Amino acid sequence: MEKVLLVEHDKCTACRICELVCSAKHAGSFNPAKARITVATFLEDNFFFPLTCQQCEDPLCQDVCPAGAISRDAQTGAVVIDDQKCIGCRMCQAACPFGAIAYSSSEQKVVKCDLCGGDPECVLFCPWDAIKYVQADDAALRRRKAVGEKLKKALQEVRL
Repeated sequence: MEKVLLVEHDKCTACRICELVCSAKHAGSFNPAKARITVATFLEDNFFFPLTCQQCEDPLCQDVCPAGAISRDAQTGAVVIDDQKCIGCRMCQAACPFGAIAYSSSEQKVVKCDLCGGDPECVLFCPWDAIKYVQADDAALRRRKAVGEKLKKALQEVRL
């Protein structure tokens, strides 16, 4: 069965260790700006939420990619980008409803969470156990959707 990242935002303290270990693994440096996960921080509400690719069932990023560079890894279930096929148009970045795809100017390519090949660094190093890598059963998916809805509402309020 497929596994997914499950974030328990109430456990997150915005320590941003997830960002550091992600950037170290993928970009070779401890630089949150290069991470594939971002901690959304709402200090006034004491609300923190690690945000990363949701590995959507029907990914819009894959639908809009004119080069066919985005596919699902059969082994991990992660939606992945083939750097050899990617033409750097950033259509996937524009289509992602979660803002989980970024353009790395230093790497000159779009980047997103690939679940670290099935062993996510953010999960391994989260000292608060706020990020888990769990079986994508119905309960986990319901919880993920509920948290996503809360995040969506929070982000909509910020935009007002």
